Amino acid sequence: WPAPPSRPTSARRALVCAVLLAAWEAAWGQLRYSVPEEMPKGSFVGDVVKDLGLQLPALRDRGVHITERGRTQYFSLHGRTGHLLTAERIDREQLCEDVQICVLRCELVVEGEMKFYEIQVEITDINDNTPTFREAETELRMSETTAPGSRFPLARAQDPDSGRNSLQSYELSGDEHFSLAMQAGPSGDQRPELVLAKALDREEAAFHELVLRASDGGDPARTGTVRIRVTVVDANDNAPVFSQAEYTVRVPEDVPVGSTLVTVTATDADEGLNGKLKYSYQMVSLKASEMFHLDAETGAITLTHNLDFEEGTSYELEVHVRDGGDLSDIAKVVITVTDINDNAPEVSVRWALSEISEDAPSGTVVALLYVQDSDSEANGEVRCAIDKEVPFRLQSSHGSYYSVVTARELDRERVSEYNVTVRAADGGSPALQRALQRACGGDNAAGALVLTVRATDADWGQNARVRYRLAEGRVRGAPLSSYVSVQAETGALYALRSLDYEQLRELQLWVRAEDGGAPALSSNVSVRLQIVDENDNAPQVLYPPPAAAAARLAPRRSEAGALVAKVVAVDADAGQNAWLSYELAKATEPGLFRVGLHSGEVRTARSPLARDAARHSLVVLVRDHGRPALSATATLSVVLAESVAELLAELGSAADEAALPAEPAAGLTRWLVLAVAAVSCLFVAFLLLLLALRLRRWQRRQLLPPESGALRGVPVSHFVGIDGVRAFLQSYSHDVSLTADSRKSQLRFSAGSSCDTLPARPLPDEPNPPLSTSVSLEHYDTQFPHSCNYTSFQAFFSWKVMVHFPCFWRKGILH
Repeated sequence: WPAPPSRPTSARRALVCAVLLAAWEAAWGQLRYSVPEEMPKGSFVGDVVKDLGLQLPALRDRGVHITERGRTQYFSLHGRTGHLLTAERIDREQLCEDVQICVLRCELVVEGEMKFYEIQVEITDINDNTPTFREAETELRMSETTAPGSRFPLARAQDPDSGRNSLQSYELSGDEHFSLAMQAGPSGDQRPELVLAKALDREEAAFHELVLRASDGGDPARTGTVRIRVTVVDANDNAPVFSQAEYTVRVPEDVPVGSTLVTVTATDADEGLNGKLKYSYQMVSLKASEMFHLDAETGAITLTHNLDFEEGTSYELEVHVRDGGDLSDIAKVVITVTDINDNAPEVSVRWALSEISEDAPSGTVVALLYVQDSDSEANGEVRCAIDKEVPFRLQSSHGSYYSVVTARELDRERVSEYNVTVRAADGGSPALQRALQRACGGDNAAGALVLTVRATDADWGQNARVRYRLAEGRVRGAPLSSYVSVQAETGALYALRSLDYEQLRELQLWVRAEDGGAPALSSNVSVRLQIVDENDNAPQVLYPPPAAAAARLAPRRSEAGALVAKVVAVDADAGQNAWLSYELAKATEPGLFRVGLHSGEVRTARSPLARDAARHSLVVLVRDHGRPALSATATLSVVLAESVAELLAELGSAADEAALPAEPAAGLTRWLVLAVAAVSCLFVAFLLLLLALRLRRWQRRQLLPPESGALRGVPVSHFVGIDGVRAFLQSYSHDVSLTADSRKSQLRFSAGSSCDTLPARPLPDEPNPPLSTSVSLEHYDTQFPHSCNYTSFQAFFSWKVMVHFPCFWRKGILH
């Protein structure tokens, strides 16, 4: 028999396929390597020069280098060996979260030959992460009437590794009452559930301690544990049920922070505490928990941070609802982020010639450009254009690379140099062009530097001197120049006023750069300033109003969790600065009332007891989440009563008690007023007495001196002087009378007078001289000849003595 034809073995087939694959990749200029993660810096990845069939000595003079699309350079090219090395330690879980195949791309650019080669490096996973649970301990409450075979969802572990290194199995250790079962989720994932294998008896055991262990498939395997404490309580017949097993919502990436994206709802046929539902996250990534806030009372999911389609396109949340008897249900929430055209295309020059010969043929490459746009689909499709006035054109090279080539022959004698401008626009509606963008903090000081724009000009001398100015515009009815200014020489952009986020969220402007040529050439750039919110507004309490004094009624027979009142507050800030939380700062009876952390609802923490007081005062503190946090307070008055009539009676007694202490206080006030008045009167009397003494002393100094020629030998104490008028004054306690006739005047003293200052002689008309003493004034009339009516004057001063002045005279004019 003839020998059968030989058939290629499997080894030869694999070798042929490898050769063909290598030849195909070399033909298309692509290389693919695979390295494990967490390799140290400088680790070997692949022999690029050998795999591409290049000559190393020749490449050293041709400008060979590695370029990457991202900001971080993970690979480098060894200049001597041509090996591709790691430039940084690579963490696969950080770069490729939730991605099965993690591939990094870079390009090998040979400038001398105008060639580039695409290199793909697959980062393989290693078992460097341990399965972890969100909490180290969890507690379950089960009724002793729970039927055997009932299932309870357990907390799931997370392992960012992939493949066999990820989470593989669960194991439960504890007592004979419980076992572990796995339930397939909507997306095919395995969820651990606790199965009641034996009926519970609270009198036999009130608590059960279990340990749930999660293991991955690594070698050696890594494990994580969570302690489960099962508390046996009494009956809860109905478990809560979500209205949907899976909630799906699509939102654009520019949805405002604070918007409610979806509200999950569940129902429970039980009443009272067993029908009170609480929502919480069951399984959620750390990033998603920071992006979305779940209201524990309403089930509303609100946005707390700005979404970015380029950072995440979809988020999955598992929401857990639990009633007062610890029966629960789980629903899945999928939030899909849709892209908007919010990224302008970027153009970078990877290589360019500084000069070219005028005899270069048409189609000569003068520059290599790389164009990219972070948006997706039509928003990320970039179209490039070049000025038609220059003898150059664009030519698509490969993927996002463009070449600038000569379109016709050049003539140096006609034009010695060209400025080539390439414009890139995406396919969005409206299309975005290259622009500058800067975030600016709110409440910034006037005159603060915001950013600096800079333009270059390839000319020299005066033609290359660039000056900057703002394009005209208006903001909120005011000129743009009243908000910002640009320094003409440096391009520094300054804020002229404090920018308040609550009044202005964004500022759009154009900056023009002009050179010093004639005519001047110019270029524009769009600048968008996004104002960042500052925590400059404290929470404002809307209810109860600060001036309200109404009391809230709480029935004495109310159960724990009964709604008493609700505090409503708002904050003019945005984002985290407007995220309010409530807490009970002060209470007359601690432990009787509690306040919802995010809802502001005041509820009873337990049933009121007979020993509890009827009236209670609560102070609720409202605090935002700014740094530093600002706060406000609200005061509530709660009365424990069974009816409105009892409430009014309690308030009436409180008013009477408040009025009683006012009477002693009013009486004390009156006595204090009288005492102050008495002291004031004594002080005024003292001042009047002191003034009288001062006046008397001053009057004494005004008397006639003793050597006066009119009454020589009479002591000064017997006179008083008033504005130059001199008269007699009796200084002893005697009655003095004055008599006068047409020819002579007499000064008569009554009997008993001790005045012996002047010589006395008896009057001839009177037979009994001893009865009175008289003084003749005839010699005074001779010295002062005038007529005087002595009886027309009346007494003007009396102090123990009544003095009658017979006459006043003075030198000069008689009064």
